[in-house]
Amino acid sequence: MALEDAAKQVDTAITRDGFKGLSFENTFGGVTSFLRRSYAKDLSNVDIAVTGVPFDQAVTNRPGTRLGPRAIREASSLQSPDPAYGWDFDVLSEFAIADYGDLAFDYAHIDQFPATLEAHISSILDQDAACLTLGGDHYITFPILRAHVKKHGPLSLLQFDAHTDTWPDDDMTRVDHGTMFYKAVKEGLIDPARSVQVGIRTTNEDTLGVNIIDAREVHEAGPKAVVDKIKSILGDNKTYLTFDIDALDPAFAPGTGTPVWGGLTSAQASIMLRDLAGINVIGGDVVEVSPPFDTTGATAIAGAHVAMEILNLWAYNRRG
Repeated sequence: MALEDAAKQVDTAITRDGFKGLSFENTFGGVTSFLRRSYAKDLSNVDIAVTGVPFDQAVTNRPGTRLGPRAIREASSLQSPDPAYGWDFDVLSEFAIADYGDLAFDYAHIDQFPATLEAHISSILDQDAACLTLGGDHYITFPILRAHVKKHGPLSLLQFDAHTDTWPDDDMTRVDHGTMFYKAVKEGLIDPARSVQVGIRTTNEDTLGVNIIDAREVHEAGPKAVVDKIKSILGDNKTYLTFDIDALDPAFAPGTGTPVWGGLTSAQASIMLRDLAGINVIGGDVVEVSPPFDTTGATAIAGAHVAMEILNLWAYNRRG
């Protein structure tokens, strides 16, 4: 049946009736929304919206992540015909998921960007839809957190990353992808005692009280022990999940601006994300995919898989 459907389906991102169901169009053609979901600005009947933020003007190293959302969407077409492996439900068929398109902003007015992004995310949350964001550099998580905290109150942060991004910076107007979680703690957006950073392998003396599970601990203790530790810290707190693709070792995700050796394997990441089922995820993002350095497309594919897992984590507690 799927082969027959693939021969006659095309552009389901704009032709599907509704927001649920698998897509069986050819992966090499058609309009590439995320996972071939329907494009929509009216989220009246939508459970969760996916949006892109093509911004990389906060990077300290190699640029290119402004091209990330488009690359992740294209890579996601490889997954759209099938339910996600390892889950006992099909999030694409059971939940109404829409692609909300990308953030529109004036690249020449960087000072206006944070408020523009915060308002964009709020426009999704105010329609009673949850939000999954495709980046873009990691700074984008800061305005996104502000929007989520307005709706949900202070949150736990679950961050997969090579860097803590908590380097000191008391100038709240600076747009920098290495300091935004310092600001998030100082602003009271996240509770550091109930937050976890996983995969860290760069030096930052002041962790601001955030719990660190570095890459070596993941390698030595194994994914299951790490998941148990994460769950014990998060409890049932409302949690925002941010996944910087450089959490993965450059062997698995070379297409990023600040690669660091000794990182997580894609297998470790997939096990942890699936075994985290049950945590109270209210939103999330995948950031720092930089297509100019992603010669095989492996990084964008990894980013698309991570985004799918975040969808499943969000949906897990909401089944039925």
